[in-house]
Amino acid sequence: MSHALAYVAGVLTAIGIVVVIAMLAARWWKRWTHRAALRVHKRFGARVDRFKFADRRGIVQALLDDPTIAAAVRTHAAENKVHEEAAWARVRVYLGEIVPQFSLIFYYQVGLAIAEPLLKLFFKVTVVDQREGALAALPKDSVVIYLMNHRSNADYVLAGYALAGQVAISYAVGEWARVFPLEYLFKSFGAYFVRRRFREPLYHTVLERYVQLITRNGVTQGIFPEGGLSRDGKFRPAKIGLLDYILGVARDPAVAERVYIVPVAINYDRVLEDRSLLRELNPDMGRRPPPLLAQLAIVLWNVIWNIGRIVTRSWKRHGDAVAVIGAPVPVAPWFAEVAARGTPLLDLPREERLAEVQKLADDAMRRIGEILPVPAVPLVCAAIQTLNADYLPRAQLLERVDQLRESLADDGRVMVAPDEPTDQMLDRALELLWIRRGVARSADGIVVLSSGRELVSYYANSIAHLLGEFETAVKARDVLPVYSVVDL
Repeated sequence: MSHALAYVAGVLTAIGIVVVIAMLAARWWKRWTHRAALRVHKRFGARVDRFKFADRRGIVQALLDDPTIAAAVRTHAAENKVHEEAAWARVRVYLGEIVPQFSLIFYYQVGLAIAEPLLKLFFKVTVVDQREGALAALPKDSVVIYLMNHRSNADYVLAGYALAGQVAISYAVGEWARVFPLEYLFKSFGAYFVRRRFREPLYHTVLERYVQLITRNGVTQGIFPEGGLSRDGKFRPAKIGLLDYILGVARDPAVAERVYIVPVAINYDRVLEDRSLLRELNPDMGRRPPPLLAQLAIVLWNVIWNIGRIVTRSWKRHGDAVAVIGAPVPVAPWFAEVAARGTPLLDLPREERLAEVQKLADDAMRRIGEILPVPAVPLVCAAIQTLNADYLPRAQLLERVDQLRESLADDGRVMVAPDEPTDQMLDRALELLWIRRGVARSADGIVVLSSGRELVSYYANSIAHLLGEFETAVKARDVLPVYSVVDL
């Protein structure tokens, strides 16, 4: 008996020691991460919204206590003839997907530490900030929403890197990133996930209330209004779901006064997914993404090929990746303009309200289009497109590129390396197209390969709207089929 008591006492003592050590370790970890976060914040000097540090469980509980969500649960249960507990269980699943746990250390010391060398391995990165101190002049309690065009999944990394020294941004991310370990990384970066093409009213109520909660609390968000990647190089029509949710905070006039939209325009000399995106335009595929295994095979092949180029020292970067940050646009005057017509935005019938929000989103896309940067490859592809021939003498192509650059400069467009001699810029772009098997080169000219004609149209389309008198010629010789947005 005494031996048994001694054994139990020993076990309890060991458990107690482990618990004490665990408590001390947790306390040490909390203090260390807090100090490390302060060091990171001091180093980068970025604006970080205080609400990002709110306890995730507290945010979830606040949403579970939300009367709007409670009403949606009752409606869902009645319409689907299920118990309310089952509906609440669905709400908890949705909140588990949506609500992130932001980590300043992960955002900067992990995210930025990975993003910067990775971006610079593939691209020459350029960030053009047109705000001229306008962001710093905004009220400290302003709510800033970055709206961006969507060219590549690398946009998340490029925009985050471009803004890292100024703000920690929370992205609305599609379901493609809900795989291990991307899901946990994105959540630690403050991103929230969105189920696109999922029409259940209960889910959208939960998402709407979360978006409005973080908006009221000043969380800086990044949204891609197009809702998906461009398949043909052109801008896709703006989707307004998330923007409409955000604008719902206007029921509080004090919050409405604080909301600003910042347009961000992104372009590349090479979109990493370009061939895959072009495959989706193939009518035989029904304009659907390739099967998952086919996509994985493409990714694996590109990884192996690029590793081989690095090992053999034949690696070359994919040209320029450019982000242009536009001036902040206050939303309050737009609210006032809508109200001046007779009815405030949020008092309009739903269809009329959405029509007004669509106009705002379309205007934002117009602003993004106006500041879209023009790298070398899209410019040369546009020149090729205007000449409409399979064989192009170098002198003729050089002359047309010069004409396009002059037109862009006259209109004040953002060109990459505008002072670079045109012949050097042309050679740089043609080499990148040659590597992609888009063109064949000779001393006197180039031949556009049949396998490269779609690629030329894809890149030319991205800047066609900036080319003034040449826009019609670029569009007239576009070989890509018209893409209808049917998947979002």
